[in-house]
Amino acid sequence: MKSIRILGIAVVALTLAAGATFAIADEPLKSSIQVGERIPGPFHPLNINGAKAGEKNCLVCQHGTHPVAMVFARENSPALTKLIKSLDETTAKNKSCDMGSFVVFLSDKEDLAKELKTLAEKENIKNVTLSIDNPAGPKDYNVTKTADVTVVLYTGHKVMANFAYPKGGLNDAAVTEVIKSVSKITTK
Repeated sequence: MKSIRILGIAVVALTLAAGATFAIADEPLKSSIQVGERIPGPFHPLNINGAKAGEKNCLVCQHGTHPVAMVFARENSPALTKLIKSLDETTAKNKSCDMGSFVVFLSDKEDLAKELKTLAEKENIKNVTLSIDNPAGPKDYNVTKTADVTVVLYTGHKVMANFAYPKGGLNDAAVTEVIKSVSKITTK
């Protein structure tokens, strides 16, 4: 009788634990600084294109308090290339408010710098800086390992929108949503 009661308690405990796991799985992926939070400070990725190409440069510092689209990515994909091209166009359209955009690839892939330089040239990327940092990401930015792409839109160093996508989660609809949300940082 005692062993049946213990077995029953174990089944209830496992059921509750499984339910909690499924509830967590239904929550949206969170990565990096969230809406309403402030950018934690400078970091210095290696810039691949732009004014400081070939140098470690703080892109947060470079853009100051202006509107910024900051993207952290684990690897390139067709969807990410589409996002980069869309951000390049959107940044050009928002020059009047000094909008800046940059993508930080969190990787130690050996030929990544060459790959990104080719991407910037092939796609004629002029307004988005492509850069590389360590796989963990910048200190205090808390980029989640399960996020393949994280987009943080901020102005005045305050986050106005945040999007995080697992591997394969960035698609055309997501790119459209990010680009529409740029108005949150460019409209006064």
